[in-house]
Amino acid sequence: MSSGQSQAPLPYTDERHQAAAQFLTEEAHLLDTSDFEAWLGLMDRRIRYRMPVRVTAVKAADEVDVQTMHHFDEDWYSLRKRVQRFQTDYAWTEDPQSRIRHHVSNVRTFEGSDDELIVESAVLLYRSRGDRTAPSLLSAGRTDVLMPTEEGLRLRQRDIEIDESVLRTQNLAIFL
Repeated sequence: MSSGQSQAPLPYTDERHQAAAQFLTEEAHLLDTSDFEAWLGLMDRRIRYRMPVRVTAVKAADEVDVQTMHHFDEDWYSLRKRVQRFQTDYAWTEDPQSRIRHHVSNVRTFEGSDDELIVESAVLLYRSRGDRTAPSLLSAGRTDVLMPTEEGLRLRQRDIEIDESVLRTQNLAIFL
């Protein structure tokens, strides 16, 4: 995945890159342990959390031009409502709860405007839904905008570029 960054990424030894990589690792841990309230605490209130539907197009067509739908395009309100629903008896898509593992790699960090960090990463999500269905794998590239705050980095925007046009998982009642 490439966000089209024309500048070189920050060196891996740069404090900002280290902070961004640690943010992504800790975020993955919160999601893997279903600590959704703490995960929501990592979000900026102006969050945009999007995963467009991938369109397989011929080389002459720009995928962005033919892309019209999203698997999800969420904001703070909708993310908060999803987290609240997980805490009820009505989250049927996650009953029984999925066993998931986020594998985050290929982290590249770029300077953004106003102290923002633009962070590219790859994520491989392993998901097991119990004893009867085969586990599923979701592979994606992500481009995040992280904002420094007094409480630490906060996720302002996440764009997820899934590597498949057709998802082979039962539902998307998970966070990538």
